[in-house]
Amino acid sequence: MRPERLWRIAGWGVIIAIVYFSLTPTPPEIDVTEGDKLGHLAAYGLAMLWFAQLYTERWPRRWLALGLVALGVALEYAQDATGYRTFDVADMLADAAGVALGWLAAPPRLPNLLALAKRRFSL
Repeated sequence: MRPERLWRIAGWGVIIAIVYFSLTPTPPEIDVTEGDKLGHLAAYGLAMLWFAQLYTERWPRRWLALGLVALGVALEYAQDATGYRTFDVADMLADAAGVALGWLAAPPRLPNLLALAKRRFSL
């Protein structure tokens, strides 16, 4: 299997985890003040950084970023509809901030991890 395909599958695993933890009745708790905002920031930052290894050009990254922010907004509305989770605009802002941080950390600022893995393992 091609490394890009494995990378994409793992990235979709991150997205599935975000959706699951956003909609589960008992999400994990980070034991610090506003820990859930840190979780949002980290999850969306990781997703953006992960997929930015595949999409290195500006326009695909813009669409990726817009898609992730839209996912965060949609999941907040879905949480509101569940009856056991709450809607929080601050969570949307944390999601968007995570996307921005993931973009800022993405290549060329940091190395392209996918390219490094391909070279390291001669894939």
